[in-house]
Amino acid sequence: MNLAIRSGDHPSDLLFVNFNQDCTSLAVGSKSWYRLYSLNTVDKLEPIYESESEDVCIVERLFSSSLVAIVSISSPRKLKVCHFKKGTEICNYSYSNSILAVKLNRQRLIVCLEESLYIHNIRDMKVLHTIRDTPPNPTGLCALSINNDNCFLAYPGSNQIGEVQIFDTINLRAVTMIPAHDNPLAAIAFNAQGNRVATASEKGTVIRVFSVPDGQKLFEFRRGVKRCATIYSLAFSVDSMFLAASSSTETVHVFKLETPKDNKTEEAQGWMGYFGQALKTSANYLPTQVTELFHQGRAFATARLPSSGLINVCALSVIQKIPRLLVASQDGYLYIFNLDPTDSNECVLVRQHRLDGLTGDSHVTEVTPYDKPLTHQQSTTSYASTVKKPEATVGAGTNMAPPGKQREDSVNLIGTSYAEMLRRKGGPQGAMLDCEPRATVEQIDEILSGPDSEPYQEMDQGATGGEDLKGLGQLRLDDDNEFPPMTHKND
Repeated sequence: MNLAIRSGDHPSDLLFVNFNQDCTSLAVGSKSWYRLYSLNTVDKLEPIYESESEDVCIVERLFSSSLVAIVSISSPRKLKVCHFKKGTEICNYSYSNSILAVKLNRQRLIVCLEESLYIHNIRDMKVLHTIRDTPPNPTGLCALSINNDNCFLAYPGSNQIGEVQIFDTINLRAVTMIPAHDNPLAAIAFNAQGNRVATASEKGTVIRVFSVPDGQKLFEFRRGVKRCATIYSLAFSVDSMFLAASSSTETVHVFKLETPKDNKTEEAQGWMGYFGQALKTSANYLPTQVTELFHQGRAFATARLPSSGLINVCALSVIQKIPRLLVASQDGYLYIFNLDPTDSNECVLVRQHRLDGLTGDSHVTEVTPYDKPLTHQQSTTSYASTVKKPEATVGAGTNMAPPGKQREDSVNLIGTSYAEMLRRKGGPQGAMLDCEPRATVEQIDEILSGPDSEPYQEMDQGATGGEDLKGLGQLRLDDDNEFPPMTHKND
């Protein structure tokens, strides 16, 4: 998530934080560096790569490969595609306005500007299609499915109401428009299969899930009734059974995507059953807004962050064979919670890691084993110290510095808004420049035959490159070094 354009009244050193497509790594960008961390364990943030470079406001990694797409505050209209292990730049492109978001999968790379979207073939970075004159989208809100068979792009179809445009990035055609909300969109997310899309509006009280591509509403959940909130991120679990939503409040909600069972016979037994049936029947005669309340699901589980009002991004993953809820926050911390898929109680905070790489202040709630959390007593009233049902004390060697103190040490507030700086540096600068050759096939072959390898789940072959790149159509993305070759450069 690009924090630079969303920072508002809470500017910090962090300009970007996001999980990669399969939640195996975390990318963090700041004023003076960007870093990639592995998420294979909850015990610590294992560094993958660190670059002391310019102020990086976007750094997107392609799954577990060495390909990263980078945008900086100092050059907000330029996209650089790099091989981070080699420390080399593969190509760069310039656009007519500031780049607000970049999305990648194994076939396409999407560049989102405020009023246009560029669809690139990731094999050779050629522009396949441009969606122009989109409604103003100042936060760069868009989502790209990671599934090869359902390679859809979702973006706002209006800045007045919550319309979602679904675009087929393989066949390059519009698929459908989903009237999701009455208010403008705040968050969009696809599931891993690309057949469902979740949405939330700026009002932030209702979250809906639709089938793709037909746009049929499948689920509707109510985040809250008492107060509105800004939804910052939505994230499906890999199996599409759960959906997490993080917001400007201190509570992260997890919803279970299951169809309610038909319990009419059971409900009819006893006075409470008859009363419940009477309420549901009478709801059919009430106004639509009231009727929907009776059919909206509630959160299956919740997790509580130490503070509210900070931008954050969430993810659902399985780490060390245990379902986890991950939240990376603007306060400079990654929070890791256990998620019990059979228990709808509050999620337990397991680890809290600093995103600047330092480990001295990492808060630890010991877990032995990981799915049986033990808690401790502490004077502070934060959630980290008041998780439910204390059963044992933490070992003597654990560092228990209060989260509030840790955040004071890690967050360096600055006076100038990065959002304003980004807007100032943007603006019409002409169309995308022509390309010229950059890398050769021999250089690409050298990259592909590198010794480092980090295999991940194999998927179908991506789109092929141009005719002049002989043999590149047979490349597969099964290896850490086998990212799509790019042979064009734009100065």
